[in-house]
Amino acid sequence: MTRFIEDGSVDVVIGALVGMIDVEGGPTKEQCAVLQALASGYWGRSDLDVGTIEPVGVDDTAAAVTDPLARRRLRELMVLLELCRHPLSEAQVARTEAYAAGLGESGPGLQIARDLVRKSADVARADYARFLAGRAEELAEPSLRGKYPLGDFTEPDHELAARLSALHDLPESTLGYEYVEFYRRNGLTLPGEDPHIPLTFVSHDMCHVIGGYEPVGVDEIALGAMQLAMTDSDMHWLQFLGNLGVHEAGYLGGTGLVPKEGALARPGATETLVHALTRGSECTGDFTAADHLGMADRPLVDVRAQFGVPPRLR
Repeated sequence: MTRFIEDGSVDVVIGALVGMIDVEGGPTKEQCAVLQALASGYWGRSDLDVGTIEPVGVDDTAAAVTDPLARRRLRELMVLLELCRHPLSEAQVARTEAYAAGLGESGPGLQIARDLVRKSADVARADYARFLAGRAEELAEPSLRGKYPLGDFTEPDHELAARLSALHDLPESTLGYEYVEFYRRNGLTLPGEDPHIPLTFVSHDMCHVIGGYEPVGVDEIALGAMQLAMTDSDMHWLQFLGNLGVHEAGYLGGTGLVPKEGALARPGATETLVHALTRGSECTGDFTAADHLGMADRPLVDVRAQFGVPPRLR
């Protein structure tokens, strides 16, 4: 099993995260719950109580965490906890930026949080769109890449919608059949029918089916967590930031997406998050960029077996 942040750095990383959220009288209940779940459930440190851990300051964090990738991931974990503070405050943003500066780090999440507090949700949303600009093809279903000049729909594609709908004619329990069932039971419109629904939803929702997550706040965040644990890439972190933007920080919205806050404060949410990270780290392959349409006629159980997807328990 691989994890972002190596075991030897976990103590100082948790201490740094404690220090980062210790503003305005202390961390929020949700921030503590998320960090405690990461400590005990993901890093296996059930011996640690984040409520009693001594904070690690900026200078000591910088001295102890020297690996560039570890610094990058620590910065992103700080953004996760930052966005779990409601309302997000200037004090929290300033503290997070102080730690990031000490680590020599900058990045999308820091910019979004800064503009969310100091400017507006509209500016934060524009930030995210800018960071994703030009990467629609990268997120698209492999067999559909290059078909759309702008990397997305400019008008309805009824041929694609019909092709996707026809997947329901496959035998029950195949990936394709379950993909259309996912849309039907959730009252969703298949990509191609409405040009405002992104092309990326073909691949994204195939991942929902393979991972066993529904299109609700906690599950959306969990799917993003599972994917970044499968492949610790900047793109997966950016996608996870989008999940948080819609369902945790409430600055992203669009067709069929209603921005909300505090999904990770709901009962059982932190356990679902950590279980998703653990599931992702136990997979033997990343199903995110797979040719889902090419394997649509295969039993879903076989597709999951191909990528070593553990069963969902939470």
